[in-house]
Amino acid sequence: MCVKQFCRCVVLLVLTSTAAWPQKSQPHANRDAGATAAERRTAAYFDSVRNQPSLLLDFLQRMPKGADLHNHLSGAIYAESFIRWAAQDGLCVDTSTSTFLACDRASDKPLASSALTNPDLYTQLLEAFSMRGWFPARESGHDHFFATFGKFGAATNGHTADMLVEVRERAARENLQYLELMFNPDNGQAASLGKRIGWNSDLVEMREALLAGGLQQIVAQAGRSLDQIEAQEKEKMQCGQPQADAGCNVQARYLYQVARGLPKEMVFAQILAGFEMASKDPRVVGLNLVMAEDWYVPVHDFKLHMQMLDYLHRLYPKVHITLHAGELTPLLVPPEDLFHIRWSIDVGHAERIGHGIDVMQEQNPIALLKEMAAKKILVEICLTSNDVILGVSGARHPLPMYLKFDVPVALATDDAGVSRSSITQEYERAVETYQLSYPEVKKMVRASLEYSFLPPSEKSAEEKQLEASFTRFEGGFAAPTKAEKGSVRRKQP
Repeated sequence: MCVKQFCRCVVLLVLTSTAAWPQKSQPHANRDAGATAAERRTAAYFDSVRNQPSLLLDFLQRMPKGADLHNHLSGAIYAESFIRWAAQDGLCVDTSTSTFLACDRASDKPLASSALTNPDLYTQLLEAFSMRGWFPARESGHDHFFATFGKFGAATNGHTADMLVEVRERAARENLQYLELMFNPDNGQAASLGKRIGWNSDLVEMREALLAGGLQQIVAQAGRSLDQIEAQEKEKMQCGQPQADAGCNVQARYLYQVARGLPKEMVFAQILAGFEMASKDPRVVGLNLVMAEDWYVPVHDFKLHMQMLDYLHRLYPKVHITLHAGELTPLLVPPEDLFHIRWSIDVGHAERIGHGIDVMQEQNPIALLKEMAAKKILVEICLTSNDVILGVSGARHPLPMYLKFDVPVALATDDAGVSRSSITQEYERAVETYQLSYPEVKKMVRASLEYSFLPPSEKSAEEKQLEASFTRFEGGFAAPTKAEKGSVRRKQP
């Protein structure tokens, strides 16, 4: 009797727990209703290689991927490039902290160029500037990740064009066609102005003081700097020339990057600069707030930051907003601080959410998911980043819940250089972990352009290009022959 009761309890527990998780839809006759013959053949090949990592990787590498909407420009650069630029610029290295800095004749710090002939130093820098050197027993992935930016930061100065070239060329190799890149076009000038003006809790008065104090001139200068950067970029890639690099075919737009860990007067100045620039320069398609969401100031001032966005959104209603929100776990902050996704949408007017990891820890998460689906709030999913920074992966990741409730999602890289990852690897991880079907993967790709911040005419052109790319890609898979008995093989070139 006891054994039977125990078994009943176990069965009930399993049924109850599994019912709480989203279930994969079972194949049925109408699953691919409306699909073309080429799509069905491609899906069949995809299913045949999903458990063969090398062939799956090849498939995903060649597959059109639309856009990468969550991409920090400096974090997208591989450490090898920073070392090379630091050597070219004559920087030095503080070997005790693995940090680039300007050389001081009074110090004995070695030149960065010495790393090119010192394998130990070279390896030390590679590991300090990326997750390649992360040892969980020594430090958390979170701390190692966020520390990298301060270490290689000096090597980014004067190399924005080089960074754009690297990112666009890599995107072309991975069959991406559009990027929204986060960086600060005014190089911190708006923040400096905010510091000089000082804080005023009356946001109307503070905005007026910033505009009168030179913010519009800072925005105009940032636009001119972008002109110079893009001219250098095109020259380096030989755009418009017979030997133009493939990266010239990848469109790039920018998201004004606000450093939310700064004092509030500096944050407001940057947010205002982002709204001003995005309303005047078509290359800047929106803004985002960055830096670790669990640090003191981003947590303490979070509601104030959302109120800043709410106020400025009323003045600049056409400016797009995407926000890092929910890049948190109960280990990082107290339970009462797990509300950032809802506030980002309801108060901060976010049209997209970056990461959204803590959605199931927020109050009434099912209602929140339904709200996100109804409002078509896309979530930028960064699987590798969430794993190495937060330790969230597999069944603990909310991606299955977003899919279950039909919340739009798109895969993104976040900081591919720091994570030593790529957009192809993001798709590979998603397919292998969540057993996604080809139609599900294709839906994510399409969403990446549908929810981009491009103007309607440009978005339509990019979507047409994507469909043409899918037609070519899917046309490369041969129809099965009788002898193959249902198996699918790819046409050989």
